[in-house]
Amino acid sequence: MPASPIYIPTVTNDTDWNFCFHLSQQNKNSAHQRPDELCFTYESRESEEESRTEEEENIDCMSLPKEKLAQSQKKIVQLIKEKMNIQANKELIRCVILSRIVFGQEHWKCAEALANLAYGYLTLRGFPAQAKKHAESAKNKLLALKGNMASDEEEREILGVMILLYYTLGMAWLLQKRGKEAYFYLQKADRTMKELTELNKGYVYNIQVTEKDLEIGLGRASLAIHRLNLALSHFEKAIDDVIAAKGVDTSDLISLYEEIAQMEQLRRNHGQAIQYLKQAYSICVSSFTENSPQTGEVSALLAKAYAMSGEPQHRDAVEIYFVKSISAYKATLGPEDCETLATIEEFCKWLVQNGNKQGAYRLLKASLKSYIINYGVCNEKVAETLYNMSRICFPKGEIRKAIQMLRKQIHQAREEEEKMTLENSVSPSYIQPYLFDPHLRKCMEWQIRGCAVIT
Repeated sequence: MPASPIYIPTVTNDTDWNFCFHLSQQNKNSAHQRPDELCFTYESRESEEESRTEEEENIDCMSLPKEKLAQSQKKIVQLIKEKMNIQANKELIRCVILSRIVFGQEHWKCAEALANLAYGYLTLRGFPAQAKKHAESAKNKLLALKGNMASDEEEREILGVMILLYYTLGMAWLLQKRGKEAYFYLQKADRTMKELTELNKGYVYNIQVTEKDLEIGLGRASLAIHRLNLALSHFEKAIDDVIAAKGVDTSDLISLYEEIAQMEQLRRNHGQAIQYLKQAYSICVSSFTENSPQTGEVSALLAKAYAMSGEPQHRDAVEIYFVKSISAYKATLGPEDCETLATIEEFCKWLVQNGNKQGAYRLLKASLKSYIINYGVCNEKVAETLYNMSRICFPKGEIRKAIQMLRKQIHQAREEEEKMTLENSVSPSYIQPYLFDPHLRKCMEWQIRGCAVIT
């Protein structure tokens, strides 16, 4: 079978295509040349040429590209398991190139390889622009072929690829914050899924996108176009599908409960949001134990959900779950981790809002060393922590402490400004934006005036 001309739909600054294009040239030439690793080697000996049979001369030179295609497809599965996403994406590109050599430019298998590449750019790399480009290219090929297949089996396979394409396009648009376009393509994927299910008499198999994936995508797209009730219905359906397939204790439910809880919070249905997060927390503890990053995340969300309710009887629960979250993060990620420090900051804000400023001050002071270790001395986060500590001190009349915090902030801001000046060769003009806060300006006034309280 003669090899079709190879055309690579390039993407701006896509080095993977450039890397693998050389491979395509090698494979293309392999069908016509005679290197040892691609075809059977013929020696130029007069006696042997006379004795060769016609069958030996007609050796299938395409057998090696087919083998390489099968090897690449297996390798992709392994690389994804090992979370080697960049390498897996390069293998997907190889599969496109080899599919064009083996099947030809216009064959639906070539379009399938492009669809897999588009899905890879979406899920492995998070590149929606590249995903859309390759998905559109594959979609055009498949739409031209749909209805003209030699067998019902091929038509079913093409429908499966179309589901993958529409899902990829929908989620790529969603990543680009285009909810209307996302919902359009995800609806098309859903309709195609129903068509395939009907053809298969209620059973769908061997496709990468599941009904749960479609429901989640439709739910997120519905939320993006401000159709909150519709979004909830899609997520409820996704939860029902997961429970039916894997039971009520599967960890697959955790992220679904988290997302649907956020939707309930948007509806100001805080009680239902808390119930969903409590279910997620229970699954986390049973699946990952109490001291795990997953449990720390859900605990923080549960603390915030209790806080958002505004109910006085929930104050103890807020504190309990914030403490659980911080403990879980410290035990697994360490006290200097960003997640740990962010949760401490949220907890301190809540403590200040609820009148426990002394507790917030102690917590910030205890975490200050971790901020310095994680961010360095001359960093906005460190200065912000000092600033928050000074704000706690100042309203209570503890001017000396507030001025000490302020002096540290100003010193760090100056050091940071000098550092930026040296690195960037610019005139000093850097002032932290939080220095314009009215509370901090009052502290600066105390310092400038040389108030007798601190002398």
